Amino acid sequence: MIAYPQIDPVAFSLGPVQLHWYGLMYVVGLTAAWWLGRRRAHRLGLTHDDIGDLIFYGALGVIIGGRLGYVLFYGLDQLIANPLWLFKIWEGGMSFHGGLAGVLVAAWLFARRHRLAYLQLTDFIAPLVPIGLGAGRLGNFINHELPGRASDVPWAMIFPPMLGLGPEPRHPSALYEFALEGVVLFVVLWWVSRKPQTQGLISGLFLLLYGTFRFIVEFVRLPDPQLGFIAFDWLTMGQLLTVPMLAAGAFLVTTACRSQRTMVATSDR
Repeated sequence: MIAYPQIDPVAFSLGPVQLHWYGLMYVVGLTAAWWLGRRRAHRLGLTHDDIGDLIFYGALGVIIGGRLGYVLFYGLDQLIANPLWLFKIWEGGMSFHGGLAGVLVAAWLFARRHRLAYLQLTDFIAPLVPIGLGAGRLGNFINHELPGRASDVPWAMIFPPMLGLGPEPRHPSALYEFALEGVVLFVVLWWVSRKPQTQGLISGLFLLLYGTFRFIVEFVRLPDPQLGFIAFDWLTMGQLLTVPMLAAGAFLVTTACRSQRTMVATSDR
């Protein structure tokens, strides 16, 4: 059993203004995506200014989509009771799946403006995302969010009593997601994308790997208390929303591999 680290969720205060670690993690993720994107901008014929615009589009997609996704998937009853709750972002509540949808819409708008193939752009974006995902999970951990289910593994942690979870040690599921969605996903996507690939392969790998990691970790993560299990006493909303990602990822990877084999066969004739 490991003691849960006592980290103040507030990084620092400037008078009445408090800056939370969770908010800083968004800055880390966007800054990393901007820096990495500039390194590969030439691949799409984009300038460094274009990368700045792309990150701005993406940030809007993450914030707007993430918030809308959360209130629709996880807080619809609360939204109906108080529609103004939609705008209370400072109270917490962002959804990865909603943020992903927002980024996909933002990418579509950016691709149209710059006359880029959509999958070409999403393949470019995918390796830039995992650092932000990992940073966000660290923010969740510091914020005492995403507690795991009770466990007796040696690295289980006792979460702060303010969460009302009881004294049982629990999986630090946010750290699992940091390692898988942040570190592993980044290493795989950045390595595979070192050289140009068939369009759709990198996007498909992102969806397939993230979906697999998320689906697995949900088995040791507590379901959202306002929803509980969606079906079968084990299926969570996070897993349900991940199923379309897995299907889309498998389709894109399969299609890209078939296209690659066709091109190789044609060139060998």
